[in-house]
Amino acid sequence: MTILDTPLARLDGTPGTLRDLTGGRPALLVNVASKCGLTPQYAKLEALHEQYAERGLTVVGLPCNQFGGQEPGSADEIAEFCSATYGVTFPMSEKIEVNGDGRHPVMEPLVALPDENGHTGDVQWNFEKFLVDADGTPVARFNPVTEPDAPALVSRIELLLD
Repeated sequence: MTILDTPLARLDGTPGTLRDLTGGRPALLVNVASKCGLTPQYAKLEALHEQYAERGLTVVGLPCNQFGGQEPGSADEIAEFCSATYGVTFPMSEKIEVNGDGRHPVMEPLVALPDENGHTGDVQWNFEKFLVDADGTPVARFNPVTEPDAPALVSRIELLLD
């Protein structure tokens, strides 16, 4: 069993696994929030999704309300906000916890990976990014302030798709 086989419902509550959300393709998993100073990153995440979808990348949003209560909405409110405000078309999971005793199992192998500054362990804030290969193996982690179009992140995506 890999991280892709971890049960993880869609934002609309449809049961499934991470594999259902990624399509078994390389993916950029991002813990997201609608009321964060970093929320405008949704636009660049959508642009990445559109740019690389045909080459095999899926962006997956993992809504989380653990940082300053910045994702307080219901699933419908989150979906409406993302669609209406940023035109988000990439898949989104149910709201999950990324840290603490309630940490969703999909996050366990992700937080063990060091980010570009060597940080491992707990997710630091909304919009932390985790790149996984088609087998679900975590290959890179980027801190929340790293923009989705940052050269270091894009180059790692390119390596997975070539």
